[in-house]
Amino acid sequence: MKRGCNVLDFLDAGFLRLLELRGISRRRFLKFCGSIATLLGLSRLSIPDIASAIEKMQRRPPVVWLDFMECLGCTESFVNATYPEVDKIILEILSVEYHEAIMAPAGDKAHANLWKAVEEGDYLCVVEGAIATKIPSAMCVGGMTSMEIMEKVGRSAKAVIAVGTCATHGGTQAAEPNPTGAVGVYDFLKDRGIDTPCVNLPGCPVNPENLISTIFHYLLLGRLPELDHYGRPKKLYGQTIHDNCPRRAHFDEGRFVKSLGSEEESLGYCLYKVGCRGPSTFSNCPSVMWNNRQNWCIGAGAPCIGCFEPYFWDRFRDFYKPLPDVELPGVKASADKIGAGIAALTAVGIGVHLAGSAIKGRTGKKETHVVRPEEEK
Repeated sequence: MKRGCNVLDFLDAGFLRLLELRGISRRRFLKFCGSIATLLGLSRLSIPDIASAIEKMQRRPPVVWLDFMECLGCTESFVNATYPEVDKIILEILSVEYHEAIMAPAGDKAHANLWKAVEEGDYLCVVEGAIATKIPSAMCVGGMTSMEIMEKVGRSAKAVIAVGTCATHGGTQAAEPNPTGAVGVYDFLKDRGIDTPCVNLPGCPVNPENLISTIFHYLLLGRLPELDHYGRPKKLYGQTIHDNCPRRAHFDEGRFVKSLGSEEESLGYCLYKVGCRGPSTFSNCPSVMWNNRQNWCIGAGAPCIGCFEPYFWDRFRDFYKPLPDVELPGVKASADKIGAGIAALTAVGIGVHLAGSAIKGRTGKKETHVVRPEEEK
């Protein structure tokens, strides 16, 4: 695009008129394209390409949304998203052929929509909820088990997007003793030898911005984003919550909340000692937050429970007890054992700037208890 040219100059006048008829101003459309660029990790220079790609989507890409063992929280999260505006743009770009919770037809008519979409092919499959493998009858829809539906729909899909921790790793249903044999979508497809590309978007519930950016990445670039060891997009799940937490400075200086509802909590002190799993949870919650980017768990004074991590119900049980062996920078003691005297000594001995840099690796010291997915064997 030439310097000084308006992005909208390259779009068809009929398309712009259609946006206006749907109540979408040109400014809002460009803002939306900019939001998508940010979510995809692209520069502002990509906005014209995104706008052009959206214009050229004459046939809305079909989407089949399956619901298995879950609470419907991920659907609630998605349809209530306002950044970007799902109701005005996303649902008019995608053609949701099947979704039990939001489609008008019910019963046999609804299932007819599903199998018609599968027969026609060329669709994206979004899955919410775990699959029951040990007791298949524990999850049935329309007379078919979740195993039968997932195998048939998964084989024909262009790509599968597992949304929420139930769909990615079984969620609460997979917690010990896991009587139904609940598993995530990726593991199920792998066990059945189905090689359809699959991406995991964990969270309880999924963050709608993560889902929207993943869908647009696929539609605009024709491929899924780069994934980590757990099948999660690296751009979305590449850093721990602890890395970007606004309370991080208090952790570095040894200032902790010791009980919920205390004065220390109102002062924004670190929530590590009341069970925060931020040091072991890979998620972009601090940057995208929730509810139109208004707030998030830690911002509301609640410790992170690690719901974005695989099998967090078992791994992080006793949610309000501190994780072991998370070291304070510059001190040879873990944060769960450190006292106020040592914390004061830390601040005096190494200074605030060194406290911040030590844990970032510039002093050669690494934080314990954090194993990045790509480092696991």
